[in-house]
Amino acid sequence: MEIVVTSEEQANGQLSADRLQAAVSAIREDGYVVLADVIAPEHLDMVRERMVADSQTLIAAQKWGGAGRIEGHLQQGPPPFAPFIFRDIVANPFAIQVTTAVLGSGTYNRFYNGNANCPGSGTQPLHADTPHLWPDMAVPHPAHALVVNVTLVDATVENGATEIWPGTHCLPFNAQHITPEMEAARREKVPPVRALARKGSLVIRDMRMWHRGVPNHTDEVRHMIAMVHQIRWVQRSTPLLFNTGCEDAFPTMDGFDHNVEFTDQPLEYLFTRTPTIKNKTLDASP
Repeated sequence: MEIVVTSEEQANGQLSADRLQAAVSAIREDGYVVLADVIAPEHLDMVRERMVADSQTLIAAQKWGGAGRIEGHLQQGPPPFAPFIFRDIVANPFAIQVTTAVLGSGTYNRFYNGNANCPGSGTQPLHADTPHLWPDMAVPHPAHALVVNVTLVDATVENGATEIWPGTHCLPFNAQHITPEMEAARREKVPPVRALARKGSLVIRDMRMWHRGVPNHTDEVRHMIAMVHQIRWVQRSTPLLFNTGCEDAFPTMDGFDHNVEFTDQPLEYLFTRTPTIKNKTLDASP
C-alpha cells in the first residue's frame, strides 16, 4: 500500500487517524507500507552527492555487503555528521507516528546504516532480516522491529527496487534463510512484488518479511538509508553515534527514543556496521 501524505497532513506533521490506521493495518497484514511525499528532495540530493562519492571508495575496496555478499551490493551507511543530517530523514514524524502505533510507546531506533545497489549487481539470496523471536509458535507474534527505508532517488524496476514478499512475516515457523522449496511454495500462493517508491518516500516493513536485492540495470548507484525501529523491551546495544552539531535533527518526541549520542571525535562510518569513533576496533560484521 502507498499512502500519499496530503498538504493538510504535512501542515499537521501527522497522518489523519483513519490513514494512520490504514498504514498500521497494511504493515500487520501485508508486512509493509509506503509513505509518499514526506522528505524534502533537496535533502536527499545533498546526502546522495556524498554517498555517491563514498560508494566509489567501497567499490574500489570490493567491500560487497548485505545478504550473501553478492557483487554489486554494498552495505553503505550515510554520513553521520553535518551538513548531511536532516530531521525529515533521521526523525521523520510520519515514520515515527506509524512505527510507534505498531510497536507502542518507548520504541527506539537501533540502527542507522543503509545499502547501495550498483550497476550490474547480482541477485541476493531470499532472506528475512530477522526470524520470529519465538520460532516454535504456530501463531506468529506481532511485530517487534520495523525497518524504515529511505530511497534517495526513485526506486524503480530498472534500478533494482527491492523484491518483497507480502505476508511472509505472518508465516508460522518462519525461517531467516529461505530454501528454494519454501520460495516455490510461497510463489504459488502469493508472488513477490517490488518496493517501488518515488523520491521523497519511505518504506516501512516488518523485518521478518522475505525480501532480496535484485539487479540494477541502470548506470547509476541506487542508495537506500535504513533505520530499525525496535520495540522497547528488546535489549538495546550502544547508542548510535553522530557528530556534534546534529542535535537539532533529533527533537524530543513522545513515545520515541532516538537512542543517540553526540561526539566531537571523528567517526568511521563506511567500513563499519554502525558509526564508531576512529582508531577504535572496527565492527565489520555483516
